Amino acid sequence: MDLTWRVPVNVRLQSGLERIFLSVNDAVDFLENEWPLRRGERYDRALRKCRGALRRLVPLEVAREAFIAACFEAGMPMVMSGPLCFSIPNPSSAVA
Repeated sequence: MDLTWRVPVNVRLQSGLERIFLSVNDAVDFLENEWPLRRGERYDRALRKCRGALRRLVPLEVAREAFIAACFEAGMPMVMSGPLCFSIPNPSSAVA
């Protein structure tokens, strides 16, 4: 059973390509089989947290954040996709 995140993780790989991770399962597969760096404190933490999430011992969002931190450590930044949701005040609707 795939444990999907509420918000996918879109990462720019070292090759320049972008990759979307939808679930803890995607992250564990990438960490175990395709990770560019085998060592690193954040890598180790991400693998522990993601494996813990698969066993339902760690919240999904904790595993997601650990995976994002490991990606940054490895030089693979998260890519924002889609519109940001925030409101810009409308000066004409302001109450004086």
